[in-house]
Amino acid sequence: MPNTRTSPASYQLALQQLTDSALPTGAFAHSLGFETYIERGLVRDEASFGVWLASFMSQQLTYSDALAIRFLYEGDAPAELDSLLTAQLLPRQLREASIKMGGRLLEIGAGIFPSAELAEYRQLVGSGRAAGHQPLAFAVVARSLGVPFPEALAAYLFATATTLTQNAVRAIPLGQNAGQRLLRKASDDVAAAVERAGQLDRSDFGAVSPGLEISQMRHERQRARMFMS
Repeated sequence: MPNTRTSPASYQLALQQLTDSALPTGAFAHSLGFETYIERGLVRDEASFGVWLASFMSQQLTYSDALAIRFLYEGDAPAELDSLLTAQLLPRQLREASIKMGGRLLEIGAGIFPSAELAEYRQLVGSGRAAGHQPLAFAVVARSLGVPFPEALAAYLFATATTLTQNAVRAIPLGQNAGQRLLRKASDDVAAAVERAGQLDRSDFGAVSPGLEISQMRHERQRARMFMS
């Protein structure tokens, strides 16, 4: 159950820390597939990256990460959701990225936001009964802090958009002003994703565009890469 002793002001400050781009989860090392589109010339400027980011937000993030966070908040067992995420993340690099960033988040969370729920999930990961995916690690910490689901999900999605945009700014490259314009547009996409995630059911969990997954698989064999995924 959430920590009801945490005041709104406290959880808001904790949530800002948890989603800060400076949090050392290693997210700066991952493009989550957009580098493949850069290599193919399909993502080359502000407009084309904006199209990719909107697609990634409305599809993979909504139907995978967002639903995993929602189902955990609704009481599903972390181990079961963890297993489903492992099965759904078909691109090896994306699966490994989720586990690597989730592992770092679990480690950081244990040091700054300890809770019984987090300790239980870490024990599952440590014993090999769970992989420790990023959205679940985030959801466990956020729920234990008493962060309401809509706020937690919006923060997670916008933090992901921020990281990807920062990575695109240096990879394409884009200017900092372009990055801010992209984030302003992404805030609308985040709001739409939060609303959409609340309307989906369990049969939608893991429904992802094949094009996104294929590009993520191709990245593994790309000759020149800046990112791990």
